[in-house]
Amino acid sequence: MQADARHVAWLDAWQGLGVQPPGDALFDGLIARYSEPHRAYHTLQHLDECLEALARQARQANRPAEIALALWFHDAIYDVHRHDNEERSADWALQALRDAGADAHAAQRVHALVMATRHQAQPQEADAQLLVDIDLSILGAPAPRFAEYEQQIRFEYAHVPPEVFEPRRRQILGSFLARNSLYLTPSIRARLEAQARVNLQRAVA
Repeated sequence: MQADARHVAWLDAWQGLGVQPPGDALFDGLIARYSEPHRAYHTLQHLDECLEALARQARQANRPAEIALALWFHDAIYDVHRHDNEERSADWALQALRDAGADAHAAQRVHALVMATRHQAQPQEADAQLLVDIDLSILGAPAPRFAEYEQQIRFEYAHVPPEVFEPRRRQILGSFLARNSLYLTPSIRARLEAQARVNLQRAVA
């Protein structure tokens, strides 16, 4: 996604929410966050892939603007040494929506959507399912992109020794593989589920 298209997507999300887009400081701050040097996967590349996936699936969303803003914020704060990244990102989203004059219920829903990306359990609400499926679309990417993703994750955790990282990584990927369905949105499941299982089986093996 080109920078101009990314900015248009940002403005469209706020307008879809029915509020005036905030000043450029918030947008620039998010771009700076996704451009931090310690990131390799949780970057603008991942954000763009998510926004493009939402554009393909927007008709299936009940509140596409809320999903879009949740995607913008879902990895806004990313520190591999902490375990509260999603909470801090969700709180940032909540405050940003409040400051922009968004409806209080919409702000809370966006907060909940960001929290769903902890991937501790599969969500029950349709928009949260769509958001999480988009976030996990990388698991069903073509084999070369999935291999790149694995290398990017390893870069972000370069400080973790192999004897610690590798079993933990197999455990995480294996937990996704053990699900009855990786994806809960029917169209995404039909398109990505089979490839995701191939990717995960190879990675776990």
